[in-house]
Amino acid sequence: MPINTLQYATIFQQALDKQMVALATSGWMEANAGQVKYHGGAEVKIPKLSLQGLADYDRDDGFVQGSVTLEYQTFVMTQDRGRTFQLDAMDVDETGFVANATTVMSEFQRLHVVPEVDSYRYSKIYALANTAGNVTTGYTPDAKDILTRLKEDIATVEDIAGDLADLVITMSIPAANVLDQCDQVRRVLDVADFTKGGVTTKVKALDGVPIIKVPSNRMKTAYVIKDGTSTGQEAGGFAPAEGAKQINWIICRRTAPIAISKTEKVRIFEPNVNQKADAWKLDYRKYHDLWIPANRLAAVRVNIGA
Repeated sequence: MPINTLQYATIFQQALDKQMVALATSGWMEANAGQVKYHGGAEVKIPKLSLQGLADYDRDDGFVQGSVTLEYQTFVMTQDRGRTFQLDAMDVDETGFVANATTVMSEFQRLHVVPEVDSYRYSKIYALANTAGNVTTGYTPDAKDILTRLKEDIATVEDIAGDLADLVITMSIPAANVLDQCDQVRRVLDVADFTKGGVTTKVKALDGVPIIKVPSNRMKTAYVIKDGTSTGQEAGGFAPAEGAKQINWIICRRTAPIAISKTEKVRIFEPNVNQKADAWKLDYRKYHDLWIPANRLAAVRVNIGA
């Protein structure tokens, strides 16, 4: 009985999207895309709500009329990435195809896709914050003053956002390790629940603000996204750009970054359909990007190294 490739492609696509949110350290940012309109392809529409402030109440004329404006701004996902893989028909029979294909695609996404998406998002947040003048530069984490520096940045964001309860600290693992060595930090660090992709975990927190640890190679200020075809880029993937600096930490409101990651297309071709080889052919295509609305950018602070 022939395999239902359309059904399996749909199952793979849904499973890969769930895995993406679960494994990416930035997966929590996708929860902010709930009101985003997406109908396939590279375009998304993000809502923008405009209101007016209070006005004086008049005892004769009553209330001053206000207006509510809801408009959708169109954005284009700039990251259009893909790969194709082949599983030789002699190595994979029909009954073993699902297990083998699932392993290949899951490992590919875990080892290559998730780190690239994470890295792009953090570098994009840095770029947006830098344009807005919300970046502290030239700091090398030191146990003597890291707690003071971190609290200063938290206070700066809190002064704008007005509430610590909605903040998230994303910190490179080396910086987090230095923070752990600070003598004072043991008295102020606590534990908080952090929910991502429907899963709640325990993480360290400072003044109730959760700290999300990220491998340092995913927290650079800029990356080269390799096209996979140019000389020296055949392997594809990504790498830190020349002169890129280390991001020590990012502090922002949880609702500030809007991240979207869509496994746009998983196509499966049986060996008798594949014209190139006697093999199962798996096509993987991923759209993704990140935006921070202008009215939320003020509550974002980035600290980078020397």
